Amino acid sequence: MDRVIKKSRWSKKRILTILGILALAALIAGSIYYTSGPQKLGIDLSRIEVKDVIQGPFQETIPENGTVLPQRSIYLDVLEGGRVEEKFVEDGAIMKKDQPIMRLSNTNLELQLVGQQTSVYNLIAQMQIARNASQQNTVGKLTQMADIQSQLKEAERIYNLDKKLYAQKSIGLQDYTSAENNYNYFKNKEALQRRILEQDSISTKQQDLQTTQTTAGNQNALNIMQKKVGDLIVRAPVDGQLTSLNAEIGENINPGQRVGQLDVMGSYKVQVEPDQFHLSRIFPGLKGRFTLGDSTFDLIVKKVYSAIDQGGRFKIDMAFVNHVPHDLHRGETLQILLALSDERQAIMIPKGGFFQQTGGNWIFKVSPDGSKATRVDIQLGNQNQDYYEVLSGLKPGDKVITSSYENYGNIQELILKK
Repeated sequence: MDRVIKKSRWSKKRILTILGILALAALIAGSIYYTSGPQKLGIDLSRIEVKDVIQGPFQETIPENGTVLPQRSIYLDVLEGGRVEEKFVEDGAIMKKDQPIMRLSNTNLELQLVGQQTSVYNLIAQMQIARNASQQNTVGKLTQMADIQSQLKEAERIYNLDKKLYAQKSIGLQDYTSAENNYNYFKNKEALQRRILEQDSISTKQQDLQTTQTTAGNQNALNIMQKKVGDLIVRAPVDGQLTSLNAEIGENINPGQRVGQLDVMGSYKVQVEPDQFHLSRIFPGLKGRFTLGDSTFDLIVKKVYSAIDQGGRFKIDMAFVNHVPHDLHRGETLQILLALSDERQAIMIPKGGFFQQTGGNWIFKVSPDGSKATRVDIQLGNQNQDYYEVLSGLKPGDKVITSSYENYGNIQELILKK
């Protein structure tokens, strides 16, 4: 007898269909969940850098290259032009003051010196002749004075004698009057000769003064000409090192032409060329430092040159604060950290590649349990060679990802995997 078989409600086909529907619903629900929430990306911790946000002393600094230069350099400009005949030293030589560097020749200048010397010698000879003639004239006048005084003395003797004899009626009035007139004549003649000698003395003094002044003027002109010829030998004005000598034997040098430079040894400065962006913030008194070997040396800004070159940079001179390294050399390059502010307390994050993509406007902040990192807005202030100053968005103790964000796109949250 046939038996009726009851058909099962949960056939295999029906079960598979239901499972497929559930899977599709789950897929749709997951898609909705992930697309409606923040975009996420899983990342391996070994591929990123996680740093702590700290609080401590902060000073804004900029790294710059500084060039060691002598504190004082003296340019060698020739005073008199000529042809280079001889070089006594070469570039780089250590010089002493007045030590010869090179010798020039100038025929015209040397001929002028010979002419000036001849003129002075002739003038001196003529003045000597004139002086001798004046002295002989004076001697003649003095001789005349001596003769007149002798004649006056004799006339005075005869007059006194005749005066007594006339009083005694021993001679007549004629003889007495003749003796008196003769005495008065020589007396007046002696007074006149004395005036002539006084005028001669005054004239001689004036002539001597004019001779002295004329001789001194010509001698001074001769000295100047001798100095001009002496300047054909270029000498070191001070002790120092000859750092450049731009002259060759046989070359013609013009008056005032620069032929070299002398650096005063033992006194150095450091010249730095910051970007023009920092011009308004750099002024005398700012400090800097550099490390040479195992020692750190302090610098201070002494002079700021406001002129900006074609590369958009300007120059500053920095001096050593305490002591100068012993092994510095002209032209040596130093790595300078130039401080643009005083040291202060600040919240900081270490520098990293994240800044290139974010511009310092946001950063990935790691959750306390370290499982994820969420994008947060921040505001950065100044910076130095190691840190950015944080103005808002983070606090000390936070952890942030400082490595590059180049492959993160618009991701809002990173799932951190160990």
